[in-house]
Amino acid sequence: MDSTLLAFGFLEYVVFLLSTTCHEAAHALVAKWGGDLTAFEGGQVSLNPLPHLRRETFGMVILPLLGILSGNGLIGYASAPYNPAWSIQYPKRSGLMSLAGPGANLAIAILAAIIMRIGLAVGVFLPGAISTDHIVEAASAGIGTGAATILSVFFSLNLLLACFNLLPIPPLDGFGVLGLFTDSEGAVKLLNLRMKMRGFGMLIGILLASYMLGYVYNPLLEKGIRIIYAFYRFSHSQS
Repeated sequence: MDSTLLAFGFLEYVVFLLSTTCHEAAHALVAKWGGDLTAFEGGQVSLNPLPHLRRETFGMVILPLLGILSGNGLIGYASAPYNPAWSIQYPKRSGLMSLAGPGANLAIAILAAIIMRIGLAVGVFLPGAISTDHIVEAASAGIGTGAATILSVFFSLNLLLACFNLLPIPPLDGFGVLGLFTDSEGAVKLLNLRMKMRGFGMLIGILLASYMLGYVYNPLLEKGIRIIYAFYRFSHSQS
């Protein structure tokens, strides 16, 4: 495997690890606020990756690294525990818990976009391309080159995580978000459907979500990058 691709793969993994940790910590924190201490007692209301790695070692370490080393790309997963009885009793709180993870990823993507926008405004960055790793480029050689790549990956990967997890398909968070729009009786039906989707059904759900992802993510990625560039052109046209 090419050393440059390998180095970029491990950069993606570090971003994935940090972003997934924020995602799961957000789930756990909002669940705690809503009265479910399951994840809190497991140590997952934390930005320390270790509690999350211990819970999902295969999904957060082995599977992503195997994907990188084999050249098939980064793929992985993580999870935060919750009390099903709590989710039935408080479906809207449970829905907020589900929304918190993708919300954290979206917040990270927006923060990366803001930093890139500031970099464009002050001349540290230049517009790059409609891509996942070179949204902006350094205006001159040096530390800005690495920063441009890191910010580009943080933006694109977290937007991807937010879009994928918000698809309303079990076992993804988007299915749990449906709890915001139902009562306890409806929450029981949602939970039963999620339980029925375990095993082979879960695999079907993931495959379906993966197929649908491109129709959501690709247009949003392009639109987001064009907004950053549009602001750049606007600011320079006024100078």
